[in-house]
Amino acid sequence: MIGLDTNVLVRYIAQDDPKQSPKATRLIESLTVDAPGYVSVVSVVELVWVLSGCYKSTKGEICEVLETMLRTKEIVVAHADTVWKALRLFKDGKADFADCMIERSGNEAGCNYTTTFDRGAAKDSGMRLIE
Repeated sequence: MIGLDTNVLVRYIAQDDPKQSPKATRLIESLTVDAPGYVSVVSVVELVWVLSGCYKSTKGEICEVLETMLRTKEIVVAHADTVWKALRLFKDGKADFADCMIERSGNEAGCNYTTTFDRGAAKDSGMRLIE
């Protein structure tokens, strides 16, 4: 198993760099079930941030990328069950993906709830607002 940094994933998905994109493609397409790529939760959150902020990808496009990555047998996503839960919360609501991951990660860790000063996160992701 080899780790995949966010920039490798972005180059593969965006196919926008004449030097790096072909290298990322060769690497990712060479992965196998027996020798998979590993994507950390940090890279998942960064990927969503880069796709939405830098590439102006729509929520639907981002969800499709994450669903594909989660379903790909040649890629191991850390805490995949929690990422799936965060993705469903993100897909069905107005919260940003990072807030969904924070809230779902706390829930999976056994927290009764997750607190925040962010009114939007409290309203949209199920966190509790500290007032």
